[in-house]
Amino acid sequence: MQIDYKDTHDFSEGELQRLFLSVEWSSGHFPEKLKVAMQNFKTVFSAWDGDKLVGMICVMDDGIMNAYVHYLLVDPEYHGQKIGRTLVDMVKEKYKNYLRIAVIGYDSEINFYENCGFKKSSDASPLFITSLWT
Repeated sequence: MQIDYKDTHDFSEGELQRLFLSVEWSSGHFPEKLKVAMQNFKTVFSAWDGDKLVGMICVMDDGIMNAYVHYLLVDPEYHGQKIGRTLVDMVKEKYKNYLRIAVIGYDSEINFYENCGFKKSSDASPLFITSLWT
């Protein structure tokens, strides 16, 4: 199968809901908010199998020094096809002149991010105020 990658902010609520719920993220229950959020991210790269959204990465940045990967998700049916790695590589290329690219990864995903070149901090921890349950 051929996976196509796009640089777009245009998604339907249904596409976003299906993808986010496929990875059991509670934000998938708020597709109208996700649609608006996609419009507001600086960078959104997505992966497509035909007309099916199967992966995405979303980044916020300050325009010169810091970029923060907020979302990286790949439909579990497509795991093992290097879609996540390709999306991370696209971000690393776009932000190669920045001083920092940051991501908060769930503990179960730390190996993936380390294999992509990220380093786990020994002196910092993520902190949240959230209404989401995943």
